[in-house]
Amino acid sequence: MAGMTLEQLKIFLAVAEHLHFTRAAEELYITQPAVSAAIHNLEQEYGVKLFHRIGRHIEIAEAGKLLQIEARKILDQVTLTERGLRELNNLQRGELKLGSSLTIGNYWLPSKISEFKSKYPGITVNCTLANAETISVGTAMGQFDLGLVEGDVKPELQNNLEQEIIGSDRLQIVVGKNHPWFEKQEIEIAELTKTPWVMREPGSGTQHRFEEALQNWGINLSDLNVILVFNSGEMTKAAIESGVGAIGISELMVRNEIKLGTLRAIRVIDNRNGENAIAQITRPFYKLKHRQRFQTGLSKAFEEMLVQGGRG
Repeated sequence: MAGMTLEQLKIFLAVAEHLHFTRAAEELYITQPAVSAAIHNLEQEYGVKLFHRIGRHIEIAEAGKLLQIEARKILDQVTLTERGLRELNNLQRGELKLGSSLTIGNYWLPSKISEFKSKYPGITVNCTLANAETISVGTAMGQFDLGLVEGDVKPELQNNLEQEIIGSDRLQIVVGKNHPWFEKQEIEIAELTKTPWVMREPGSGTQHRFEEALQNWGINLSDLNVILVFNSGEMTKAAIESGVGAIGISELMVRNEIKLGTLRAIRVIDNRNGENAIAQITRPFYKLKHRQRFQTGLSKAFEEMLVQGGRG
């Protein structure tokens, strides 16, 4: 037996993705007969059908579904191994893949990346921004070396992901100049249900933590008058600058606007137990990494920098 090759696996995965021999060939810059020959050789070698030919179309067979899962694992491991070998040059070259939720990526992470780049100028840092849920799933799937999120990881992902606190921030209740609360210094918890709200989308770490805080204060999300939902903190911020709604947002995102006086952060007073205590919403920043996947030297170096920064 000659055994399967990495090239055959790459061809097979391209066909499995496109379910089309010609499109797979175009993606890989090889001829269509070369693609057909690679699939035929695999099927002949192991005596299985990887694809069913139905007229001019193909469907992946059961054996193909199994190979698709394992081939992805194999090629992912090869990619990581190649990256590890390239890093045996004292981290002078290489690529670091980060996934970050939006608040962290836009306001907290840039200085960390700059610090890392000053120490390792030859390293390419690719950072993908999305909501916390998307980054958590991507880290579990191996798309990122490290994930950085401010929301809790879903229970079904916790078996695959290690999480460690490397920073924190606060959420603030913020309004614009046209809001009746703008001239106030503080409000009571009961007043939160008496204004329109602009919210982040489900899956946002900010939204998750804000809803948790509401529940701790005895308020259900359904009790609030939610008038707009956006998938960006910048959009929620812009919506209230000239509107009448309120938002729960990271203090990192509104620091400049509060200094300029275009937005105001309102203290929330919890007087439910007869005490006028300030109700604060704090949230941790989590570093995520896969529990079992190979970790590159670059990833370890960046992780150590984050951990040391969090302790400082």
